[in-house]
Amino acid sequence: MESGKLDKSDYSSEPNNVLDEFNNVLKSSTIISERIVVVKLGGSTLGKHDTTIQDIVKLQSEGFYPIVVHGGGKIISDWMNRIGARPKFIKGLRVTDQESLNIVISVLSGLVNKTLVSEVNSSGGQALGLSGVDGGILRAKITKPELGLVGEIEHVNSQPLQVLIKNNIIPIISPVSIQIDQLGNLTDQMLNVNADTAAGHIAKTVGAGKLVFMTDVEGVLDPYRRLISRLTSQQAMGLINSKVVEGGMIPKIEACVNSLEKVESASIVDGRISHSLLDYINGNKIGTKFE
Repeated sequence: MESGKLDKSDYSSEPNNVLDEFNNVLKSSTIISERIVVVKLGGSTLGKHDTTIQDIVKLQSEGFYPIVVHGGGKIISDWMNRIGARPKFIKGLRVTDQESLNIVISVLSGLVNKTLVSEVNSSGGQALGLSGVDGGILRAKITKPELGLVGEIEHVNSQPLQVLIKNNIIPIISPVSIQIDQLGNLTDQMLNVNADTAAGHIAKTVGAGKLVFMTDVEGVLDPYRRLISRLTSQQAMGLINSKVVEGGMIPKIEACVNSLEKVESASIVDGRISHSLLDYINGNKIGTKFE
Protein backbone atom coordinates (compact mmCIF):
# COMPACT_ATOMS: atom_id res chain seq x y z
CA MET A 1 0.00 0.00 0.00
CA GLU A 2 1.34 3.47 -0.87
CA SER A 3 1.66 5.93 2.02
CA GLY A 4 -1.55 7.86 2.59
CA LYS A 5 -3.66 5.64 0.29
CA LEU A 6 -6.15 2.90 1.04
CA ASP A 7 -6.23 -0.30 -0.94
CA LYS A 8 -9.14 -2.75 -0.93
CA SER A 9 -6.76 -5.62 -0.28
CA ASP A 10 -5.96 -4.12 3.11
CA TYR A 11 -9.41 -5.05 4.43
CA SER A 12 -10.57 -8.62 4.88
CA SER A 13 -14.26 -7.77 5.37
CA GLU A 14 -16.69 -5.24 3.93
CA PRO A 15 -14.03 -3.32 1.99
CA ASN A 16 -16.51 -1.27 0.01
CA ASN A 17 -18.23 -0.03 3.16
CA VAL A 18 -14.92 1.02 4.70
CA LEU A 19 -13.82 2.83 1.56
CA ASP A 20 -17.20 4.49 1.17
CA GLU A 21 -17.04 5.72 4.75
CA PHE A 22 -13.52 7.05 4.24
CA ASN A 23 -14.52 8.90 1.08
CA ASN A 24 -17.58 10.34 2.78
CA VAL A 25 -15.37 11.71 5.54
CA LEU A 26 -13.14 13.46 3.05
CA LYS A 27 -16.10 14.93 1.17
CA SER A 28 -17.73 16.21 4.35
CA SER A 29 -14.57 17.71 5.86
CA THR A 30 -15.33 21.18 4.49
CA ILE A 31 -18.80 21.03 6.03
CA ILE A 32 -17.62 20.21 9.53
CA SER A 33 -14.39 22.21 9.54
CA GLU A 34 -15.94 25.30 11.15
CA ARG A 35 -16.94 23.14 14.13
CA ILE A 36 -13.49 21.63 14.58
CA VAL A 37 -11.83 22.95 17.74
CA VAL A 38 -8.12 22.25 18.15
CA VAL A 39 -7.21 22.48 21.84
CA LYS A 40 -3.59 22.60 22.97
CA LEU A 41 -3.14 21.41 26.54
CA GLY A 42 0.01 22.21 28.48
CA GLY A 43 0.98 20.01 31.41
CA SER A 44 0.94 23.05 33.69
CA THR A 45 -2.78 23.64 33.09
CA LEU A 46 -3.94 20.17 34.08
CA GLY A 47 -4.45 19.90 37.80
CA LYS A 48 -6.78 18.70 40.51
CA HIS A 49 -9.44 21.33 39.85
CA ASP A 50 -9.03 21.62 36.08
CA THR A 51 -12.25 21.49 34.05
CA THR A 52 -10.77 21.43 30.54
CA ILE A 53 -11.39 17.71 30.05
CA GLN A 54 -15.03 18.16 31.07
CA ASP A 55 -15.32 21.07 28.65
CA ILE A 56 -13.87 19.03 25.79
CA VAL A 57 -16.39 16.24 26.37
CA LYS A 58 -19.19 18.82 26.61
CA LEU A 59 -18.14 20.39 23.31
CA GLN A 60 -18.31 17.03 21.60
CA SER A 61 -21.81 16.42 22.98
CA GLU A 62 -22.89 19.77 21.53
CA GLY A 63 -21.79 18.92 17.99
CA PHE A 64 -18.23 20.22 17.97
CA TYR A 65 -15.25 18.14 16.87
CA PRO A 66 -12.41 18.53 19.39
CA ILE A 67 -8.86 17.62 18.45
CA VAL A 68 -6.49 17.70 21.43
CA VAL A 69 -2.75 18.27 21.21
CA HIS A 70 -0.75 18.06 24.43
CA GLY A 71 2.68 18.87 25.75
CA GLY A 72 4.29 17.74 28.97
CA GLY A 73 7.65 19.46 29.31
CA LYS A 74 7.58 19.65 33.10
CA ILE A 75 6.77 15.95 33.42
CA ILE A 76 9.60 15.12 31.01
CA SER A 77 12.02 17.13 33.15
CA ASP A 78 10.80 15.35 36.29
CA TRP A 79 11.43 11.93 34.75
CA MET A 80 14.83 12.94 33.43
CA ASN A 81 15.77 13.97 36.96
CA ARG A 82 14.46 10.69 38.37
CA ILE A 83 16.68 8.57 36.16
CA GLY A 84 19.65 10.90 36.40
CA ALA A 85 19.67 12.05 32.79
CA ARG A 86 21.44 15.37 32.51
CA PRO A 87 19.94 17.81 30.00
CA LYS A 88 22.29 19.47 27.54
CA PHE A 89 21.88 23.03 26.32
CA ILE A 90 23.31 25.16 23.53
CA LYS A 91 22.73 28.89 23.98
CA GLY A 92 19.83 28.15 26.29
CA LEU A 93 18.15 25.66 23.93
CA ARG A 94 17.72 22.03 24.98
CA VAL A 95 19.62 19.47 22.93
CA THR A 96 17.73 16.24 22.28
CA ASP A 97 20.00 13.23 21.90
CA GLN A 98 18.67 9.69 21.44
CA GLU A 99 18.60 9.04 25.19
CA SER A 100 16.59 12.19 25.81
CA LEU A 101 14.28 11.40 22.90
CA ASN A 102 13.54 7.97 24.35
CA ILE A 103 12.37 9.67 27.54
CA VAL A 104 10.30 12.20 25.57
CA ILE A 105 8.60 9.43 23.61
CA SER A 106 7.90 7.36 26.73
CA VAL A 107 6.52 10.24 28.78
CA LEU A 108 4.57 12.12 26.10
CA SER A 109 3.21 9.29 23.98
CA GLY A 110 2.87 6.95 26.96
CA LEU A 111 2.20 8.40 30.40
CA VAL A 112 0.77 11.81 29.50
CA ASN A 113 -1.18 10.70 26.43
CA LYS A 114 -2.84 7.72 28.06
CA THR A 115 -3.65 9.69 31.21
CA LEU A 116 -5.54 12.22 29.09
CA VAL A 117 -7.31 9.49 27.13
CA SER A 118 -8.46 7.81 30.34
CA GLU A 119 -9.68 11.14 31.75
CA VAL A 120 -11.75 11.87 28.64
CA ASN A 121 -13.20 8.36 28.59
CA SER A 122 -14.06 8.41 32.29
CA SER A 123 -15.77 11.80 31.80
CA GLY A 124 -18.20 10.39 29.24
CA GLY A 125 -16.29 11.01 26.03
CA GLN A 126 -14.57 8.63 23.64
CA ALA A 127 -10.92 9.36 22.96
CA LEU A 128 -8.12 7.69 21.06
CA GLY A 129 -4.49 8.45 21.84
CA LEU A 130 -2.02 8.99 19.02
CA SER A 131 1.39 10.44 18.41
CA GLY A 132 2.44 12.33 15.32
CA VAL A 133 4.21 9.14 14.25
CA ASP A 134 0.94 7.18 13.95
CA GLY A 135 -0.36 7.30 10.41
CA GLY A 136 2.45 9.72 9.59
CA ILE A 137 0.29 12.51 11.00
CA LEU A 138 3.18 14.85 11.81
CA ARG A 139 6.09 14.78 9.36
CA ALA A 140 9.16 16.79 10.22
CA LYS A 141 12.71 17.67 9.20
CA ILE A 142 15.75 18.60 11.25
CA THR A 143 16.53 22.25 10.52
CA LYS A 144 18.98 22.90 13.38
CA PRO A 145 21.33 19.91 13.59
CA GLU A 146 23.10 21.38 16.60
CA LEU A 147 19.95 20.73 18.65
CA GLY A 148 19.97 17.03 17.83
CA LEU A 149 16.75 15.14 17.20
CA VAL A 150 14.49 18.19 17.14
CA GLY A 151 12.28 18.72 14.11
CA GLU A 152 10.22 21.36 12.38
CA ILE A 153 6.93 20.19 10.88
CA GLU A 154 6.86 20.06 7.09
CA HIS A 155 3.53 18.33 6.52
CA VAL A 156 0.42 17.19 8.40
CA ASN A 157 -1.49 14.13 7.22
CA SER A 158 -4.98 14.96 8.46
CA GLN A 159 -6.82 11.95 7.02
CA PRO A 160 -6.61 9.80 10.19
CA LEU A 161 -7.91 12.73 12.23
CA GLN A 162 -10.83 13.31 9.87
CA VAL A 163 -11.85 9.67 10.10
CA LEU A 164 -11.78 9.78 13.91
CA ILE A 165 -13.77 12.97 14.39
CA LYS A 166 -16.33 11.90 11.81
CA ASN A 167 -16.94 8.86 14.03
CA ASN A 168 -17.24 10.99 17.19
CA ILE A 169 -13.85 9.97 18.55
CA ILE A 170 -11.65 12.66 20.09
CA PRO A 171 -8.03 12.41 18.86
CA ILE A 172 -5.50 13.13 21.60
CA ILE A 173 -2.13 13.74 20.00
CA SER A 174 1.39 13.67 21.36
CA PRO A 175 3.69 15.88 19.23
CA VAL A 176 6.37 13.21 18.75
CA SER A 177 6.83 13.21 14.97
CA ILE A 178 8.34 11.13 12.18
CA GLN A 179 11.31 12.39 10.19
CA ILE A 180 11.08 12.65 6.41
CA ASP A 181 14.00 12.67 4.01
CA GLN A 182 14.79 15.28 1.37
CA LEU A 183 12.26 13.69 -1.01
CA GLY A 184 9.50 13.72 1.58
CA ASN A 185 9.61 9.99 2.22
CA LEU A 186 9.01 8.65 5.72
CA THR A 187 12.04 7.36 7.61
CA ASP A 188 12.14 5.30 10.82
CA GLN A 189 13.59 8.15 12.90
CA MET A 190 11.33 9.90 15.39
CA LEU A 191 11.81 13.56 16.33
CA ASN A 192 10.92 15.85 19.20
CA VAL A 193 8.64 18.67 18.01
CA ASN A 194 7.25 21.66 19.90
CA ALA A 195 3.65 20.91 20.90
CA ASP A 196 2.47 24.49 20.36
CA THR A 197 3.83 24.48 16.83
CA ALA A 198 2.24 21.09 16.21
CA ALA A 199 -1.17 22.34 17.34
CA GLY A 200 -0.94 25.32 15.00
CA HIS A 201 -0.01 23.17 12.01
CA ILE A 202 -2.82 20.72 12.70
CA ALA A 203 -5.40 23.50 13.08
CA LYS A 204 -4.27 25.13 9.84
CA THR A 205 -4.30 21.87 7.90
CA VAL A 206 -7.81 20.82 8.97
CA GLY A 207 -9.12 24.40 8.61
CA ALA A 208 -10.36 24.43 12.19
CA GLY A 209 -12.97 26.88 13.30
CA LYS A 210 -11.00 27.58 16.46
CA LEU A 211 -7.50 27.04 17.82
CA VAL A 212 -7.27 27.41 21.60
CA PHE A 213 -4.16 27.30 23.76
CA MET A 214 -4.97 26.49 27.39
CA THR A 215 -2.24 28.03 29.55
CA ASP A 216 -1.43 28.86 33.17
CA VAL A 217 -1.51 32.63 32.60
CA GLU A 218 -4.31 35.06 31.72
CA GLY A 219 -3.20 35.36 28.13
CA VAL A 220 -0.71 37.67 26.43
CA LEU A 221 0.36 40.45 28.79
CA ASP A 222 1.60 43.97 28.01
CA PRO A 223 4.79 45.47 29.54
CA TYR A 224 2.78 46.37 32.66
CA ARG A 225 1.56 42.78 33.08
CA ARG A 226 -1.97 43.65 31.97
CA LEU A 227 -4.00 41.33 29.78
CA ILE A 228 -4.20 42.20 26.08
CA SER A 229 -7.62 40.98 24.98
CA ARG A 230 -7.12 41.38 21.21
CA LEU A 231 -4.08 41.37 18.96
CA THR A 232 -3.53 41.73 15.24
CA SER A 233 -0.81 39.59 13.70
CA GLN A 234 1.39 42.66 13.29
CA GLN A 235 0.93 43.68 16.92
CA ALA A 236 1.64 40.16 18.12
CA MET A 237 4.91 39.88 16.21
CA GLY A 238 5.84 43.34 17.46
CA LEU A 239 5.58 42.09 21.04
CA ILE A 240 7.98 39.26 20.20
CA ASN A 241 10.46 41.50 18.37
CA SER A 242 10.46 44.00 21.24
CA LYS A 243 10.92 41.16 23.76
CA VAL A 244 7.76 42.07 25.67
CA VAL A 245 6.90 38.38 25.46
CA GLU A 246 9.56 35.70 25.77
CA GLY A 247 10.06 32.02 26.44
CA GLY A 248 7.19 29.58 26.05
CA MET A 249 4.71 32.26 25.00
CA ILE A 250 6.55 32.86 21.73
CA PRO A 251 5.68 29.56 19.97
CA LYS A 252 2.06 29.95 21.10
CA ILE A 253 1.80 33.41 19.58
CA GLU A 254 3.58 32.33 16.39
CA ALA A 255 1.26 29.34 16.05
CA CYS A 256 -1.80 31.56 16.44
CA VAL A 257 -0.55 34.07 13.90
CA ASN A 258 0.51 31.45 11.36
CA SER A 259 -2.78 29.57 11.63
CA LEU A 260 -5.02 32.55 10.86
CA GLU A 261 -4.65 32.01 7.12
CA LYS A 262 -6.94 28.96 7.45
CA VAL A 263 -8.35 29.11 11.00
CA GLU A 264 -11.30 31.35 11.83
CA SER A 265 -10.21 32.18 15.38
CA ALA A 266 -7.06 31.63 17.47
CA SER A 267 -6.78 32.42 21.17
CA ILE A 268 -4.66 31.93 24.28
CA VAL A 269 -6.88 31.24 27.30
CA ASP A 270 -6.29 30.84 31.04
CA GLY A 271 -6.88 27.15 31.73
CA ARG A 272 -6.85 27.73 35.49
CA ILE A 273 -10.28 29.34 35.32
CA SER A 274 -13.17 26.93 35.73
CA HIS A 275 -14.82 26.10 32.38
CA SER A 276 -12.79 28.76 30.56
CA LEU A 277 -12.75 26.68 27.38
CA LEU A 278 -16.55 26.54 27.25
CA ASP A 279 -16.76 30.24 28.07
CA TYR A 280 -14.47 31.05 25.16
CA ILE A 281 -16.36 28.85 22.69
CA ASN A 282 -19.62 30.44 23.82
CA GLY A 283 -18.32 33.88 22.89
CA ASN A 284 -17.33 35.26 26.29
CA LYS A 285 -14.35 37.60 26.32
CA ILE A 286 -11.56 35.64 27.93
CA GLY A 287 -7.84 35.45 27.26
CA THR A 288 -6.19 36.92 24.16
CA LYS A 289 -7.81 36.61 20.74
CA PHE A 290 -5.78 36.97 17.53
CA GLU A 291 -7.36 38.57 14.48
